[in-house]
Formats: sequence, structure tokens, C-alpha cells
Amino acid sequence: MKTPRKDAVKTQQSLLSSAIQVFVEKGYWNATIAEICERAGANIAAVNYHFGDKETLYRQAWRHSFAESMKAYPPDGGVSESAPARERLLGRVKAILNRIADQRNKDFLIFHMELMNSTGLLHEIMQTEVRPLREKMLALVRELLGPGASDVQVQFCEICIVSMCNNPMLMRNVARGAQHDGNDLPIIGDIEEFAEHVVKFSLAGIAAIGEHNEKRAVQ
Repeated sequence: MKTPRKDAVKTQQSLLSSAIQVFVEKGYWNATIAEICERAGANIAAVNYHFGDKETLYRQAWRHSFAESMKAYPPDGGVSESAPARERLLGRVKAILNRIADQRNKDFLIFHMELMNSTGLLHEIMQTEVRPLREKMLALVRELLGPGASDVQVQFCEICIVSMCNNPMLMRNVARGAQHDGNDLPIIGDIEEFAEHVVKFSLAGIAAIGEHNEKRAVQ
């Protein structure tokens, strides 16, 4: 016979799982506690007991999804901190691409819905969770650019690299494996190949900026 504690944990997990799916499908504003509870097989009072309110459930849904995503695809891509900078960059690029392309990872999908119809509820929690990842990438970019790079150059390069990985239309095509005609965005069928391209493209730009900084320093 199941103990009350085990039943409570199971209910909490079911509510969280259902909430994640509903928030992915409908976003925060169109999601209802009633539908989440119906899918979870729980009563509405259970949400108040386990999460307090819809806002907290929303934040916990994203936090849980993000944690699962990080577990599936560690941000360093499994590359050692002692590896050459190019390998570390490739590892991080692959991790981002694989996270977004994997439909089992819901944090990106919840965030995409948030972008389309913002609540502001995820801003603080995302800053807490995502900022350390960005700081790691910024440090890596600064290492590649060299000591002569300005803060603005480092930030711009980091934005360009991450943007190439985060383009939602391209990643949606990867995840869906859809077919497109010549007027549509190209399909990225091989994430490994695309990751290599992103790194080569990025390093070429970084090298050009580094050369420009060196020439300016001797003038």
C-alpha cells in the first residue's frame, strides 16, 4: 500500500509534468489550472497545496524543464576545461544546438511562448539560471579574442555565436524534420556539421577582430 507521502510526491510530479505541457502548448495566459489538474488527474486544491499559485507553478515548470535540459545536454558539451579553446567552443555550441533541437526539452519551448506573449514572470529566475552560462561563454570569447578586445567586442561576438544557435525557425525545422521548398529556410539535417560551421564562422570573425585590434595597437 502506498504511503500518503508517496501519493503526494506523485501528485506533485504529475501536476508539474502536466503544467509543462500546457504551458508549452498555450503559454501562460491561455493555460488554466483546471486543464492542468484535469490532465494530471488531480483536484484544483492540489495546485495550491504543492505550488501556491499559478505564477509559482509556471516558474517551477520552467526551472524543472531547464534542469532536465542541462542534465541531458551539459553546457560544456562534455569537453574538459583544459581542452583547447576551439574544442571548448565547439562543445558549447553543440550543447546549445542539441538542447533546442530535442523536442523532449521543454525549457526552450516555454521560453519561446514567453517571448510571444510576455508575462515577466521568468525574468528573474532565468537571470539566475542562464547568467552563469553566458558568463562562461563570454570568458571563452574573451580568451579567443585576446587581451586587446574591448568589452563591447566580447559581448557582440558572444551574441552572434549564441544567435546562430538559437535561431528558432532553423531549430524548429531540425526538430520537426520537415521538408521545405527552395523559398523556405534550409533544413539543418546534421547538427554536428552545422556546429562545426558555426565555430569556423565564429573563429574567422574573431580572428579578423583580433587582427584589427593588433593593427590599431601599433598605430
